[in-house]
Amino acid sequence: MTRLLYIEASPMKALSHSIDVARQFLDSYRAAHPDHEIDTIDLWSPDLDLPEFDADMISAKFAVLRTQDATPAQRAQWQRAVALSQRFNAADHYLFSVPMWNFGVPYQLKHFIDVVTLPGQNWNWSPGTGYQALLSGKRAALIYASAGAYAARTEGATESPDDFQKPYLRRWLRFIGIDDVTEISAAPTLTTPNALAAAKANAKVRASALATAF
Repeated sequence: MTRLLYIEASPMKALSHSIDVARQFLDSYRAAHPDHEIDTIDLWSPDLDLPEFDADMISAKFAVLRTQDATPAQRAQWQRAVALSQRFNAADHYLFSVPMWNFGVPYQLKHFIDVVTLPGQNWNWSPGTGYQALLSGKRAALIYASAGAYAARTEGATESPDDFQKPYLRRWLRFIGIDDVTEISAAPTLTTPNALAAAKANAKVRASALATAF
């Protein structure tokens, strides 16, 4: 069964512009693909087991991957990251709703990326070949919101050098092998009510069309 993984990066929920557009995508996706599975990861849910990638986790990583003499506690610690990475890797399609925070992405999304981006799971490295991406043949839809007018690359506008939200996510996805990426931006949100409504309406039309063809 085809599986779509939806990753929700805003804690604002009903007030989130990126989530609002993403919900339009999901409604259209369900209508067009009733036999597909949709898995949701809310990065702000207290039920999400998102382990800290701290000194203990790094020590567990090196013990498991390099020394092969990891303790049972270290193996259990590392397995928490592996399990989340495998859940991510198992999807065929991806949908992200991402607000811009201080020109970049919310720290909880960066935390998630650091946990799930693991050697042997979605990338490899060897002296002979260098880095190798392991997730190929997958698609991603990225729905953004930002207070400023930072357009998505696929919308034809010149990108701002101050935008670290979109280039970062593109580079990460490309690193793990996801090259088929479509972006939709609901921006600017810091504008008049009428202008914001028009921007979101346009984003929702594009999201609905994309979801139907996804």
